[in-house]
Amino acid sequence: MRKTVNTRFYLTFMACLVTVFSLYNFTIYTKDNSEYTTILSPKAIEGQTLWQENNCYSCHQLYGLGGYLGPDLTNVFSTKEKGPDYIKAYLNSGIKSMPQFNFSEKDKEALVAFLKEVDQSGYYPNHNAKIKPNGWVDIQYKNKNEK
Repeated sequence: MRKTVNTRFYLTFMACLVTVFSLYNFTIYTKDNSEYTTILSPKAIEGQTLWQENNCYSCHQLYGLGGYLGPDLTNVFSTKEKGPDYIKAYLNSGIKSMPQFNFSEKDKEALVAFLKEVDQSGYYPNHNAKIKPNGWVDIQYKNKNEK
């Protein structure tokens, strides 16, 4: 008799946990999080498309996410002694393990626009970031008008 009571208790307890977990996930993943959207210019969207089509993320990171063969490019646009010409030069010539891409001037401009807008969105690593209790992270933006 005791074994049946314990089994029933554990099954009821597990069912409650699964229900709470399901409700929590439903609430989190169906909530409108539009306050965290980043809007890219049409040219930057072209650059993002090229970034994805050429698998740049397999070697490079943005905000620390991506491959580890190449450097993080989050702030390459504003880094001293780097910038648009530096980015275009590497896109043209490649180095060591980075292949030489045959991007048109329009493609290079689009990739530079994408990296510029990524750069303007914040800093990486962001030492002033604060994790909220709900799991979202408040970061330090470069553009004071962004939220």
